[in-house]
Amino acid sequence: MNYSSIIPITNRIPANRQGAKRHYGIHPYFTRRPFNVVRDYILHYSDRGDTVIDPFGGSGVTAIEAFLENRIGVQNDINPLANFIASGIVELTKVAVDDILDNLIIMEKECKEELTKIHQSNGSRIDINKYNVDLPANVKLPSNSDVESYFDLFTPQQLISLAILKKHIGKIDNHSIRQVFLLAWSSTLARINKTFISTRGRVETRGGSSIFSIYRYKVAKDVVELNPWECFYNRFHNILKAKKEMMASIEIKQKKEKWEGQFKVYKLDVDELRDLYYESADYVFTDPPYGGHISYIDLSILWNSWLGLMPNDEMRQKEIIVGGELKFTEEHYIKRLRDSIKSCFDMLKDGRWLSIVFQHWNVEYFEAILSAAQESNAELKAAVSQIGDPIWSMHKKKGKESVLAGEFILTFYKKVGIKGVKEGRKIDVKGLIGKILQDYKKKTIYGEYLLNQLVIEAWKYGIIKELRIKKEDLIDLLNEHGWVYDSKNHCWCKSNKPHDYLF
Repeated sequence: MNYSSIIPITNRIPANRQGAKRHYGIHPYFTRRPFNVVRDYILHYSDRGDTVIDPFGGSGVTAIEAFLENRIGVQNDINPLANFIASGIVELTKVAVDDILDNLIIMEKECKEELTKIHQSNGSRIDINKYNVDLPANVKLPSNSDVESYFDLFTPQQLISLAILKKHIGKIDNHSIRQVFLLAWSSTLARINKTFISTRGRVETRGGSSIFSIYRYKVAKDVVELNPWECFYNRFHNILKAKKEMMASIEIKQKKEKWEGQFKVYKLDVDELRDLYYESADYVFTDPPYGGHISYIDLSILWNSWLGLMPNDEMRQKEIIVGGELKFTEEHYIKRLRDSIKSCFDMLKDGRWLSIVFQHWNVEYFEAILSAAQESNAELKAAVSQIGDPIWSMHKKKGKESVLAGEFILTFYKKVGIKGVKEGRKIDVKGLIGKILQDYKKKTIYGEYLLNQLVIEAWKYGIIKELRIKKEDLIDLLNEHGWVYDSKNHCWCKSNKPHDYLF
C-alpha cells in the first residue's frame, strides 16, 4: 500500500450507530464512535496486517473493527471497565454458541427460581447474611452523588441477586465462556441498581442509568425493581446476535483471504504506551477525552468495584479530564492533552496517517492538538464535521444551541520535514465568521460546523492563539447575520421562519 498517495477523506460519512450488535446492545458505555465511520477510516488509511492503535480506546470500537478487518487492533484505556467490555466482546469469537447456551441452561436451573423469589420478596425482611455470597467493598462514592456509599445504590433484593448471579458465573471453568457471562452480568448491573430510570410513557424495562445521561450517580425518584434473572437472560439475546455478526464478518474475510486479525489490550498511560509502540503504528484513530462533564473512572465505580478492577491512586492521577474527585484543573488538562497527542504521533511510523475525533467550545483544546501535531512533523490534511447524526445527551437537550453534539475528525499525515503553520496577523473573529457564512451556500448550518470551520481557518492563518470565543458570542454573531436556531432539528437556518427551508 502506498500510504503517501492516499487521498484524505473530506466528506462526512453518515453514522450508522445501531448497525453493529457488537457495539450496541451488549453493554452501555459513556461514548461510542459510530462503528461504520471508524471502520471506513481504518480501511481507507491502513492495510491488512497493519497495526492500528487507539490510545484512548473506550469500549473498543477502533480496536475491534481493526481486528475484524484483518489488522492488529491495539486497545488501550486506563479505565478497567473500558478494557473489560472490549475484551469481553472479542471473547465472543472464541466460544461456540452451543457452549454458551449449555451454560445458560445450567444457570437457569440453579438461579431462576431463587432470584424470582428474592425479586418478589419484601426487601426490608431480607437477611443478606443468610446468603453465602461475596459482596464488593462498600466504597465511598463521588461527592456529587445522591448517596454516599456503594451499597446505597442498590435495594437489598438487587444486591443479593447480583451477588448470586456472579457466584454461579464464577463456577464456569472455561475462561472465555466465563468472560462472556461476566459481560452479560455487567450489562445487567447497569439496570439492576437505583440509578436506572425508566423512559416515561414506555414499558418499565425501557430506559437507562443516569450515569450515562447526566454523568453522576443520581438515584431515581421512583426506584424501578426489574427482574434480575429476566434482565440477565435477555442480555444473551443481544450477545448471540453479536456473536453471529462477528463470525459472519470473519467468515467473509476467510473466503477471500487468510484471516489473521489480532486484538491486544493494555491499561497504560499514553506516555507508557508510546514507549511500547514507538514508531510502530501504521494508523492511529483515537477519541481523546473532551475535558469536563465525564469523569470516566469516578463513574465506573459501579462496575469496577464489583469486578475487582478498581484503579489505584497512581492510575487515577493519570486520567486526562477536567474536574472529577481529584479536581483536575483546565491548565492540567490542556498540558496532558498536548503531551498525549505528541505521544500518539510518536507511536506513528513516518509516512503514516492519524485521525483524532474531538469537539469542544474551548479553542485552546484545539490549539493543543494542532500545535502538538505541528511539533511532530504532521500536517493537517482533512477536517471533517460529522454533523447531523449525534447522540443527544441530557446536556444537549437542556442547552440546545449552546451545547456541541457533533463530531470533528481531524486527519494528519506524518512526514519528517513537513513545514509548519507560521503565525500571522491579529484575528478579526467577527469578520472571519462573516466570511465563512458568506461562502456557505446552504440554508441550514450546524453550530458545530461553524465552530470547526472557524478553528481551521484560524489555524490556517496562524492566528489560533488569538482565537478566543465564547458560545454566547457565537450565538449572537449568528443572530446578527440573520440566522435563527431551529430547536426541533438542532441547527441554524437562514430564515425568520425556522422550518421554511429545505435540507
